[in-house]
Amino acid sequence: MRSVPLYACLLILAAPATAQQGASLSELAATPVVTVRIGENLKAPPDEATITVTSQSRSPTASGALETNKAKTEKMLAAIRSAGIPPKDLQTQGVNLNPDYSYETVGGRGSQRLVGYIASNSILVKTQRIDRLSALLDQITAAGADQIYGPSFAIANPLPLRREARKRAMARGEAEALEYAANAGFTRVQLLSVEEGVSYRSSDIVVTGSRIGRQGPQPPPPPAPERGGIEPGQIETGVTLTLVFRMVK
Repeated sequence: MRSVPLYACLLILAAPATAQQGASLSELAATPVVTVRIGENLKAPPDEATITVTSQSRSPTASGALETNKAKTEKMLAAIRSAGIPPKDLQTQGVNLNPDYSYETVGGRGSQRLVGYIASNSILVKTQRIDRLSALLDQITAAGADQIYGPSFAIANPLPLRREARKRAMARGEAEALEYAANAGFTRVQLLSVEEGVSYRSSDIVVTGSRIGRQGPQPPPPPAPERGGIEPGQIETGVTLTLVFRMVK
């Protein structure tokens, strides 16, 4: 049996691939594709706010710190519930127990001595009453909260905004693809694929507990109630679409 040289085998295998590549280029030239990436964002006032409140307690013993903090947390929770926050909008984020040290310098050398324990409890609070947020923070602080983080604003149901953003992005994408097609001598485009990414960001100013104004109650102005120095701003929600169109004569 006569053997075939190696270079001949390579030529035989490469020939179909070359023919296939030429056919593919011809098809692409007859019906080229255009890819457009469109971002569409809509803004709306937030209708939901989230804050994290923390209580801390110190005691010479671990059990004492936990018991003291438990009572302090219950008082804080009672104030939150009295403000109209339902249980479903409350969530414990963490219960922590850490040693409490006293640092001393003796003979030019620093040393630490265990003096007790620090217990803390953090609770996530969600509210739809943004107009009463300042009053809620005042109640929580008066009930013994040691730290307040937030608020963080959001839109509870962003789906309608995304639906409208999606509709606008599709229309813009098709218009841009048609422009490319017309410039290349084609009359219309055919949608081949859609890839979506979601964008969501806030333009509000985050306010911490130390920055909340202690102003007395004031009559609410007609357009919006008094917020005690808290401005929710607006939430930007939208989509980014990657659209692939085929140009058609």
